[in-house]
Amino acid sequence: MRRMESTGIIKNAGLKITPQRKVVYEVMMELRHAAIDEIIKSVQSKDNEITISTIYRILDSFCKANLLSLVFHPEVGKSYYDITVTEHHHIFEGQSILDYMDEGLTELIRQYLKEKNFASVDISQIQVQITINNPKLNSKK
Repeated sequence: MRRMESTGIIKNAGLKITPQRKVVYEVMMELRHAAIDEIIKSVQSKDNEITISTIYRILDSFCKANLLSLVFHPEVGKSYYDITVTEHHHIFEGQSILDYMDEGLTELIRQYLKEKNFASVDISQIQVQITINNPKLNSKK
């Protein structure tokens, strides 16, 4: 990703452009899904003057501005920041998290909920989490 792209995305979210925000956003574009420790390591490898508290504040501001979201990994028991904020699903396999885009599945769930009288509720987003049991991965634990 070019610096100009990250600058535009941050600015369009209504946030002030700072060098620290650009670094954090560009790291998230590279990582896609990442736990806080991985983000801190990557950010500080690019700019070791960005403090841990600054990284936390930036991630929080990005979540509030809808530039990032949080996803809980059921196998690992940790939350991961996710750069993809459009409606999508997740597949968990071992330590990895994969985005799964399926408008048909999402619409099927919306229709099902509507038939079950959830129609009066405004559903802002549907996310399905699929955990794959891979015996090869489990035997390495």
